[in-house]
Amino acid sequence: MASLTPYQRQFRTRMKRAIRLRASADTKARRYAQKLADALGVGQDAAAQMNALNQLYNVDVSTQTILVHDLQQLITPAQLTTALAGSTPGEELIIFNQVPDGNGGQPLPDNPLFGEAAPGTPIVIVVPSPPQVIDNVPPPTLAREQVDG
Repeated sequence: MASLTPYQRQFRTRMKRAIRLRASADTKARRYAQKLADALGVGQDAAAQMNALNQLYNVDVSTQTILVHDLQQLITPAQLTTALAGSTPGEELIIFNQVPDGNGGQPLPDNPLFGEAAPGTPIVIVVPSPPQVIDNVPPPTLAREQVDG
């Protein structure tokens, strides 16, 4: 195998970092999706118990919290389980192609997007703050002193 140019090494390093980050995000998404599916299932069980108590004691206590209700309107445990079952970790193929050397093998400048410390002065985008709303209160008036003359 021929030695890699700095450009190609940089590409490989950045790509490996991005793939690790993608895999980490996938792992977290799977874990949290399963936890959310479990929590929504527990919420359904709790709602059934609350409903039974409401009927038994002729009361009207809310069966769900607003958050659980809203989440169950958006997605069900079955939908989450189906999404998780339809995808397996690492299912995407990773194929490294030769990267064309368009700059003579020179490395590209560091980029903070890839966790690299970019040299030079950082570019700071200043967003103007919204104007402050001032109540329509007239400024206080100062009493004039009378001067005896």
